[in-house]
Amino acid sequence: MTMTTQSMQAVTTNFQELIGVLEPLIRKIVREELTQVAIRRPDVFYLKPDSPLHDDMVEILNRKRQGATRLYSHLTE
Repeated sequence: MTMTTQSMQAVTTNFQELIGVLEPLIRKIVREELTQVAIRRPDVFYLKPDSPLHDDMVEILNRKRQGATRLYSHLTE
């Protein structure tokens, strides 16, 4: 069975459309699941207050509150 250039382009287009539909859905599901894990098990995402990562996260949050930092999502161009 051989595919013509036109049918290969159609498959590629359909695949790109599928990605466009699935990616936001998958991201939404993962975000919702992570939120539920964080609610049910707050210890999962616990950072010790004396850890460098905790300090960095607090600094990023403070900068965001002051408007000094802009956080981008994967959708931002």
